[in-house]
Amino acid sequence: MHKAPSSSSLGPGGLDLSRAFFTPIQDTAPPSSTKRHTKIAVVGVGNVGMAIAQTILTQDLADELALIDAKPDKLRGEMLDLQHAAAFLPRTRISASVDYAVAAGSDLCIVTAGARQIPGESRLNLLQRNVALFRAIVPALARHAPESILLIVSNPVDVLTYVAWKLSGFPSNRVVGSGTNLDSSRFRFLIADHLDVNAQDVQAYIVGEHGDSSVALWSSISVGGVPVLSFLEKQQIPYEKETLEKIHKEVVDCAYEVISLKGYTSWAIGYSVANLARTLLRDQRRIHPVSVLARGFFGIEGGDVFLSLPAQLGRGGVLGVTNVHMTEEEAARLRKSARTILELLSQLDLGI
Repeated sequence: MHKAPSSSSLGPGGLDLSRAFFTPIQDTAPPSSTKRHTKIAVVGVGNVGMAIAQTILTQDLADELALIDAKPDKLRGEMLDLQHAAAFLPRTRISASVDYAVAAGSDLCIVTAGARQIPGESRLNLLQRNVALFRAIVPALARHAPESILLIVSNPVDVLTYVAWKLSGFPSNRVVGSGTNLDSSRFRFLIADHLDVNAQDVQAYIVGEHGDSSVALWSSISVGGVPVLSFLEKQQIPYEKETLEKIHKEVVDCAYEVISLKGYTSWAIGYSVANLARTLLRDQRRIHPVSVLARGFFGIEGGDVFLSLPAQLGRGGVLGVTNVHMTEEEAARLRKSARTILELLSQLDLGI
């Protein structure tokens, strides 16, 4: 299943026609050792996984893309569908297999696989089934791609990023969760919409849990370099805290609305994860709010916990956590968010 048969072997007796089409150049040197071959593996070819794969291809982020899933027919169908678009895309080798060996040599492994919730099933039971799924996925990725960075997208992302870290044995800088990168994008969009500016000119972060206990860092929001709240205070322009809370609630509810309308989310998370892949693999050293090992930051204690903080990312994974300004209230909410995740972890049978 690794790839569709090559048309270069269609000559008589299986002759490799590529050699007949091209005359070799004499006295050539081997490729430069500095030329890096970039490979990305995506585990899970559902709506989210394929949105990520499609965005990676259109943005020319990899020389090779490996797809992995437990359903061989769907997997092969998705691979062929992408391969048939080769004439419209940058050149990328696309392979697929139910065998994790196809991830060998990957620089980045993106995990989107997750169990579907059964009607009436508790959140805890669903999470326990996802932990069992990760026991099959993560050690296999670590074995076949031991130098890779793990990027976890499956939900609940903070808990499963912790699970992936434990199961992989990787250093914490090479295990990252997509976290609130998309939440922060939604936050920036809503603020930009209120102020009628471009979202790219808005700097704003949602931190903490990717979920109901997330924290909006209003005190550090700026538009075009202007700190918003301090500007309003200096200009004696009144604003209501309830309005700010309403915008944050819209951010939390955004995904639920999309799911209620179309049944799932896909495109925004596809762009969000491709954005993270670009920063990681091209060593962009940009700052993203992603799920990282947070113990010791901003007074977070009580155990190892992954949650979103503004972190600098690059080829080495997580390079550092930004010393972003927080009010005492924001820091207290962040610590409360950490306790929410730790409490969920304490209820799980991790078997790690």
